[in-house]
Amino acid sequence: MSTVRIGTASPATGPTKAATLAGVADLARRAAASYVDILLLPEAYLGGYPRGTSFGCVIGERTHAGRDEFAAYFDQAVDLGDTAGGGAGAGARWIKRELSADGEAARGDGTREQLEHIARDTGVFIVTGCIEKAGGSMYCAVVYVCPKEGIIGKRRKVMPTGTERLVWAQGCPSTLRAVSTTIRGTRVNLAAAICWENYMPLLRQSLYAQNVNLYLAPTADGRDAWLALMRTVGVEGRCFVVSSNMCVRTPAAAAPQRRSSTLTAEGFEVALPASPTRRARRRRKSVFDEDGNEIVLCCEASDENGVNGTTQPATKTDGTPASFSSRGGSCIVSPFGDVLAGPQWEDDEGLIFADVDMRDCIRGRLDMDAAGSYSRGDSFKFSVQGLDLDPLPY
Repeated sequence: MSTVRIGTASPATGPTKAATLAGVADLARRAAASYVDILLLPEAYLGGYPRGTSFGCVIGERTHAGRDEFAAYFDQAVDLGDTAGGGAGAGARWIKRELSADGEAARGDGTREQLEHIARDTGVFIVTGCIEKAGGSMYCAVVYVCPKEGIIGKRRKVMPTGTERLVWAQGCPSTLRAVSTTIRGTRVNLAAAICWENYMPLLRQSLYAQNVNLYLAPTADGRDAWLALMRTVGVEGRCFVVSSNMCVRTPAAAAPQRRSSTLTAEGFEVALPASPTRRARRRRKSVFDEDGNEIVLCCEASDENGVNGTTQPATKTDGTPASFSSRGGSCIVSPFGDVLAGPQWEDDEGLIFADVDMRDCIRGRLDMDAAGSYSRGDSFKFSVQGLDLDPLPY
């Protein structure tokens, strides 16, 4: 009776907002067909993760082209009908739809209603990352969409990493509030830490303190080291962990003409002029790093076809194959650190899932309860501004 099927995938953002929402619907239908109860989708899935772009910015200078790019990115962000609210939004009032005055149309661009319809239609509890716009700012957010009650919570990333801070505002820590649902008589307390928030020990503790048994980690980190962190979280928090990261193919994987073009530092493709003396297959003598910069390899003796005796695809300096700008790596981990599904590498279409016994979280606390007696609450005091850390019931 305490078994729940949790699932995830590694889809890439579609070319338009409508296409990505159609992707959510397709994944939810497939999840329902596989009897998945809870489905996690990646960070920034709706709106897109702006990997490799600088928006024309350096210290002390911004370009007009970069501002146009920012405006285009803003247009693709979702409007959920919430307010800025110091980075927290309207909270319970937004969830209860109390922001619209009598007679006003529903707030936002309809994305909230579409997500709720998808969850209700499929019976799948959906958690997805999105880029949310409110006022003039964008937030990297996560929404919890219950098939029965609609959206029951939303949180905003409190600490955008590196140059993400250029385009994403800081969310309020009060949005770290966990939510609960009941699946076939089993209570599931869930909360999300977004990408490198998972490297913040105190933020992790704020979720453990709320007695979560399902810890969600939508991310844009596709390094091998990420799995080690997810296993640590499972053991540390004695909770099930699900992580989801996009698998994104580069133009090289989709367009054979790629070898007659190059990429700028901002990730734009520039066509090269045709030349009778230029051999397209010599394109393998360069690779791209994770920022989109081309690195020319030293010349070696080549065969008659202009290839250095290898048929292996180019590899970027971080070990990622050149045909992928992000390899995915979605996974599911147990409260004892065991990998139950994944990592899902280089697969932007598949769905992975695992049947989990939520009572394993209790069994694991026999010898480790990071927010209970093991935390030595008599000696260490922990609080979060605006967040009630009282544990949710089992």
